[in-house]
Amino acid sequence: MSLYNTSVKVTEFIIGGLDTTERPLVSGTIILLIFVLSILANILNIFVIFCDTNLHKPMYILIFNLCVVDILYTSSSSPTVIRVLFAGVKTISYVPCLIQMFAFHLGEVMEMFVLAVMALDRLLAVGRPFQYHIYLTNKRTLVLTFFLWIVGFGFVAILPATVIPLPHCSTVLKYTFCSYASVTRTTCTDPEYYFNLAAILMFFLIFFTFSFICLSYVGIIWFVKLSSSNDKKKMGSTCFSHLISVMCYYCPTFIVIVLTRFGLVLTLEARNGLFFGCILGPSLVNPFVYCLRTKEINSSIISLFKNIKAS
Repeated sequence: MSLYNTSVKVTEFIIGGLDTTERPLVSGTIILLIFVLSILANILNIFVIFCDTNLHKPMYILIFNLCVVDILYTSSSSPTVIRVLFAGVKTISYVPCLIQMFAFHLGEVMEMFVLAVMALDRLLAVGRPFQYHIYLTNKRTLVLTFFLWIVGFGFVAILPATVIPLPHCSTVLKYTFCSYASVTRTTCTDPEYYFNLAAILMFFLIFFTFSFICLSYVGIIWFVKLSSSNDKKKMGSTCFSHLISVMCYYCPTFIVIVLTRFGLVLTLEARNGLFFGCILGPSLVNPFVYCLRTKEINSSIISLFKNIKAS
């Protein structure tokens, strides 16, 4: 009962994680440019895949889904940070904060799910090229995508469900936006239990998806070894874009986990830099990788701009 006696009614939070930023306008400009560029690039890929019926195939449906996830992932947090750095507006209302928390972690989880399914897609394309369109039809791809979104919603719903009932003793968020960790730290309870719960959940998801991707590439490498030299080049080119996306997402994530979980204390600036590398990096790299490396998307974009120029 004492927790509720000392608690405060929260109508809005104050974002305090950027108070020590030395050059807020410079940092804000960099984040703004990356954010706008990533959003435009992802929207362009979505538009091209949606409009070009030749791209209505399983692989491009998955790329379409990846673009949607990237937009959700980066737009759930970046606008708040940009607003704080540029305008100095540090407040966010309670309900929008919870929505932001849910959207951010949903994007985080869905990024892992989509990359794992894309690994399966590449395994089937390399290992069973003639049966590929039998195993992975457009309908099955859409059903699988819808199912993963439902599973993602289910996993992420655990986070607001555990934090909403808790009383709050502070209205200041120690980090840069409304993540689960920052909101939990404002409550009157010991956050260790809730951090451990989130850590177990994320460990399970990261371990499962990354292990699945690794096993898929073990299978791909095995099939590549059995192929001719000409086929090896085609297979390598097919998987290269996905490998870049996997590295852009998992490498910063593993760096953050290793540095923070093994006793190394990071400064707030270093932590913010790593955190935004995890968020903005994949969202910026993915659309350009698939635009430049995927011949069909590249050709469609070129044709689109030619038609616009001609008209």
